[in-house]
Amino acid sequence: MFTTAMPESNDSVSVDMEKIYLGGKEHHIRTGCGTVSVIVYGDPDKPALITYPDLALNYMSCFQGLFFCPEAASLLLHNFCIYHISPPGHELGAAAICVKDPVPSAEDLADQIIEVLNYFGLGAVMCMGVTAGAYILTLFAMKYRERVLGLILVSPLCKAPSWTEWFYNKVMSNLLYFYGMCGLLKECLLQRYFSKEVRGNVEVAESEIVQACRKLLDERKRTNVLRFLEAINQRLDISDGLKRLKCRTLIFVGDSSPFHSEALYMTSKLDRRYSALVEVQACGSMVTEEQPHAMLIPMEYFFMGYGLYRPTQFSDSPRSPLSPSCISPELLSPESMGLKLKPIKTRVSLQV
Repeated sequence: MFTTAMPESNDSVSVDMEKIYLGGKEHHIRTGCGTVSVIVYGDPDKPALITYPDLALNYMSCFQGLFFCPEAASLLLHNFCIYHISPPGHELGAAAICVKDPVPSAEDLADQIIEVLNYFGLGAVMCMGVTAGAYILTLFAMKYRERVLGLILVSPLCKAPSWTEWFYNKVMSNLLYFYGMCGLLKECLLQRYFSKEVRGNVEVAESEIVQACRKLLDERKRTNVLRFLEAINQRLDISDGLKRLKCRTLIFVGDSSPFHSEALYMTSKLDRRYSALVEVQACGSMVTEEQPHAMLIPMEYFFMGYGLYRPTQFSDSPRSPLSPSCISPELLSPESMGLKLKPIKTRVSLQV
């Protein structure tokens, strides 16, 4: 059953869909550059964590692996109320956006986030984004510094597209325009997201996470994905502003990600007092889906700098990779982040 709420302060419309979203509520919020869908999970009295996915994805296809990981769910939902923001037209069941509507720029999408925060009455928030979503959230943090507590960025972007990326994106744009979400386009996107280890080959079947992502891509409308792709392909270089970011930043990147070098470059441009890099071996761009367990230890120590901890009932879980024996000594030196996170490598397999 759908209910509609009209706040007095603006024209935004909230549509609750608890039964569909397993306890979460979907809100459709009218903003200056179109309607945006936000799925809310958890206690709204807790600090807010907002997420923003990569191109052609939404929270189901970009963050489900992380939030379905029991230890990550306990850490995140114990400390935060989660606000999953979808790029316009990327939510489940989204209709095609009218072709006559103006195409928002990356900056417009960043400005859209402040309208979402104001709609929910949120102050400063924690942010988590993947690739294109990481760029949008970084831009948001640069424009609205007082509204960001920290950044967790997965395979992020900060430079304008290289000629190679620009050309690759143009190929995807043409495929979208003429053929929609065709098989070739899906292969291009899956190469963007995942390492070859999980994509499979003629001898090895692709993994379940890739199969699930492939099915979810079928639901995307060509015009909606094309609009987000155009915004990202016209993005500006924001490297010069990174040093002025004073919020703590934790970066994850798979060493098989096509954006690996970009993540290393971005780390070099951030203030080292407030940033850390974690490289994940044998992993593509979407660490949140391919190797979510690799994010647990760094995230837990990152949150300790804010006085946030895991609930005690998970401390001795035999499945948890967060036991002291698994923690690198380099993580234990106190610094401005509450601890020191140096670039480390994490392995695919963890002791259980």
